[in-house]
Amino acid sequence: MRELLRSRARAIDVVYVVADRAPSPTLSEVIELADERGVLRMVSSYEIDAMARSDAPQGVIARAEPLRAATLEELVEPAGGHLPFLVVFDGVTDPHNLGAVLRSALSAGATGAVLARRRSVHVTPVVAKVAAGAIEYMPIALVAGIPSALSDLKTSGIWTVGLDADGERSVDELPVSTEPIALVFGAEGRGLSPLTRNRCEIRARIDLFGPLESINVSAAAAISCFAVARQRSAGS
Repeated sequence: MRELLRSRARAIDVVYVVADRAPSPTLSEVIELADERGVLRMVSSYEIDAMARSDAPQGVIARAEPLRAATLEELVEPAGGHLPFLVVFDGVTDPHNLGAVLRSALSAGATGAVLARRRSVHVTPVVAKVAAGAIEYMPIALVAGIPSALSDLKTSGIWTVGLDADGERSVDELPVSTEPIALVFGAEGRGLSPLTRNRCEIRARIDLFGPLESINVSAAAAISCFAVARQRSAGS
């Protein structure tokens, strides 16, 4: 909520804040920002709970303009002088995973995200909450299909790198990390679909050292995004 107010990326109709409990430092900042914009409305905790569309709304709810979907063409353009660094989701269905990946990716310097219109989770109140404000800064494109989107990205000069347990390269040693790049993450359980895997120009792995053969997609995304960020920082 604080990032929604800070970013000023969307119009806000009203911010409801619970009036019958002592505010935390973060909630106090939300109250101040909402009051400055003239959209603050103090209500009871009962009213907050009745309006909530996710568990534990933390005492604040906003009614705002919907997120605008970006286009793939917008994502391949350099953003603020930075080369494109995209995250692509091939069938991720858990909103907690999507929110966590968006948060990690933005923190690692990612400039955009790509989601399929079908068979994939979209931005929901749960995603927004877990992403902790990342959706206010991360442009997100919706595409008809991930394999065709990867072909379009390749045509636009974006290297497509699929995360795969059997990848031929480690994410810590990607030769294209300092180039325009898109990291592609597969669905929970099954990973990348066969067609998506074949469309990726490089398949990269995360080296694991314990007895388990795989890790959660949100953990894999955090490791991969920051591996790219470190290589970009070293090469700048």
